[in-house]
Amino acid sequence: MIDLHTHSLFSDGELVPAEHLRRVEILGYRAVAITDHADSSNLDWIIPRIVKVAADLNRYSKTLLLPGIELTHVPPEMFAELVVEARGLGAKVVVGHGETVTEPVKPGTNRAALLANVDILAHPGFISREDAELAAARGIFLELSGRKGHSLTNGHVAQMAAATGAMLCVDADAHGPGDFLTAEMAETVARGAGLSAEAYQALRKNMAAFVDRIG
Repeated sequence: MIDLHTHSLFSDGELVPAEHLRRVEILGYRAVAITDHADSSNLDWIIPRIVKVAADLNRYSKTLLLPGIELTHVPPEMFAELVVEARGLGAKVVVGHGETVTEPVKPGTNRAALLANVDILAHPGFISREDAELAAARGIFLELSGRKGHSLTNGHVAQMAAATGAMLCVDADAHGPGDFLTAEMAETVARGAGLSAEAYQALRKNMAAFVDRIG
């Protein structure tokens, strides 16, 4: 089990990273990314702390903690510079907060995040075929979300991925202890979005290959 989009108390999550990591270790996770919400005001504050605690905790945990960030509600015009800054600060997983139907995300955010080469476009809402094609061309994951509200468009995202060859990932977008997905629930999210058993296994392999590359 791998989850590339979760939150600690460094943004709007509930847990310190140590407890966060321990809870998913008990669930048998191979890897988890902490990707707290950020813009230009706090990017340089959050990422070094996650980088440090990951280095500390990974010495003792069976589950690999990956330092990341979620660029959230930033103007589309700022995505490119913030992605570069985030990677320079040590973020191994850069998530773009996509155009979910449950929040007033500025139109054009999906495209800007993809052009900036984020790793994951989270909860991208009614993503266009053109943007899904861009994700496929650039090897960027489109997220199937386990989070209430964001998950409403999972079926559409899965359809766009199937039509274009874009890679998918399943993430909890966890903010607290009750949000973490078990392996069974992650499969339910994927199958509920319309993925076949074979497509879900391909999704898992792609996520594992990504962790192997950055871990």
